[in-house]
Amino acid sequence: MAESAVVVEDLRRTYGSGASAVHALRGVSFAVPRGELVALKGRSGSGKTTLLNLVGGLDTPDAGKITVEGLDLAELGEDGLLELRRDRVGFIFQSFGLIPILTAAENVGVPLRLRKTDPRAREERVALLLALVGLADHAEQRPGELSGGQQQRVAIARALANKPSLLIADEPTGQLDAETGLAVMELLRAVVRGEGVTALVATHDAGLLDLADRVLELSDGGIVER
Repeated sequence: MAESAVVVEDLRRTYGSGASAVHALRGVSFAVPRGELVALKGRSGSGKTTLLNLVGGLDTPDAGKITVEGLDLAELGEDGLLELRRDRVGFIFQSFGLIPILTAAENVGVPLRLRKTDPRAREERVALLLALVGLADHAEQRPGELSGGQQQRVAIARALANKPSLLIADEPTGQLDAETGLAVMELLRAVVRGEGVTALVATHDAGLLDLADRVLELSDGGIVER
């Protein structure tokens, strides 16, 4: 456990009550070692997004324990969770979530501006990250001028801006064609190796699961390791 970036113990989450209650998670337990790319699979509605939101501190479980980089999320409080999401966790979503009026460089720099990072250091970090994701020549283009794959690369660079220890990605290739999706997953794997981060990635694409170090399957509210 000491070498794990994420530890989840007997996690439970139910939405609603009575006969209409939806038991999204029923006692989920697993650990993600530091520096691994772990894929989370399962049919639509299996609880993947719920699990990612709980691990990222965006939602609160009904029962169970979540530890991220040694921090018990239940003990952090709202300010602590905000700091966790700002400094330790990077989020990548299927919808990209880029700000249309900002350039690629400006989008990547948003988290650094929120931390009031020195402008010169911010520009250097942004340039480094755009180069890392292969978009150094597209820094001044806005999202509408980029392809879907390029937009997702910008989103990955933005998620890395504050040097998080954990990347959480929810169906990051869901809006991309198979070839572009594979390229994005290969990039995520390279980022995990190169930046020394841990990644928990939900995906429904069986062809992308081979790139993961480990695959966890959600079924009937529980985890089955493949």
